[in-house]
Amino acid sequence: MFLRIVFALMFCTGPVWAQQNRPPSHCIAIADAAPGIEYVHKASFRDPLPDYTVRISYLAHASFLIQSPGGVSAVTDYTGYIGNVDFLPDIVTMNHAHDTHWTAYPDPAIPHVMPGWGDYGQGIEHYQEIGDMLVRNVPTDIRGMGGIEEKGNSIFVFEVAGLCVGHLGHLHHEPDAAQYAALGRLDVVMAAVDGGMTLDLPTMIKLLKKLRSSVVIPMHWFGDFTLSAFLDGMQDDFDIVQDGDSEVMVSLRSLPRRPTVVVLQPRYLRSLQ
Repeated sequence: MFLRIVFALMFCTGPVWAQQNRPPSHCIAIADAAPGIEYVHKASFRDPLPDYTVRISYLAHASFLIQSPGGVSAVTDYTGYIGNVDFLPDIVTMNHAHDTHWTAYPDPAIPHVMPGWGDYGQGIEHYQEIGDMLVRNVPTDIRGMGGIEEKGNSIFVFEVAGLCVGHLGHLHHEPDAAQYAALGRLDVVMAAVDGGMTLDLPTMIKLLKKLRSSVVIPMHWFGDFTLSAFLDGMQDDFDIVQDGDSEVMVSLRSLPRRPTVVVLQPRYLRSLQ
C-alpha cells in the first residue's frame, strides 16, 4: 500500500516537476501594479537603451516593436513587413483572426516565430526565455460570423526589465477568471479599441479598468472618431497623453503615478531612424 501511494504521488506531481524547469513569472507571482514614480519618455528605436528600460514602438494596426535593454527585440501581430529597414526581430508573435495580424511566410531567419493558435480548438502554449525577455501566452477564443474557435488566438505577455507588457491581440471576449489569473500583473497593455471587429468598446473599457495597468496603449483604431470614443470612456479613471510620437521608453521607475492612456501614432520603421 505504501508503494502505491508513493507511485501515485510521483505521477500526480510529474507536471509540477516539469514546470520547475521554467523561469519564474514575476507578473503572475506579483499581481499588484508597481507604484509609478515619474513618466514615460520618448526615444528613437536606433538609440541604445538604458538599463531596466524597455522601448515600445507602434508600427501599424496591431504591430509593435518591443526592445529590451539586453538587445532582444519582439514584434507583435507580425505581418511580414515592419518598414524599409535592414532589421530582423528576434521574436515575432501572430494572431490569425485576419491576415493583418499574421503571415504564412515569416522570414526563416527570424529565430523565434510564435503563432497564437495551434490545431483547431486545441490552442498552443508558449513559455520561452530569450535573452533578457520571457514570452508567454494566454489563449483566447475567436468569435465571429463563422462561430467560435476555442483558443484560436492568444494574448501575449512579455516579461522584461521587471515590467509585464501585455498585448491583448485580436480579443473577442472578456477573459474569464482563469485567464485573468494567468495574465497576472500587466504594467503596460496594448488594447484594440475599434469597438466592432474586436471586443465591443464598453467591455474593453471595463476590462482595462479592471486590469488597471499603469500604461494603456490603444491600437487597432480606425480614425479619430473611434479613438475619441475610447478616450472619452477612459478619461475619468486614466490620464490621457497624446504627444504625436510613435515610441515610448518605460521602466518600473518611470511608470506614471496615475494610470495613463498613452496614444501613439503608428509609423513603420524607417532607414533614417
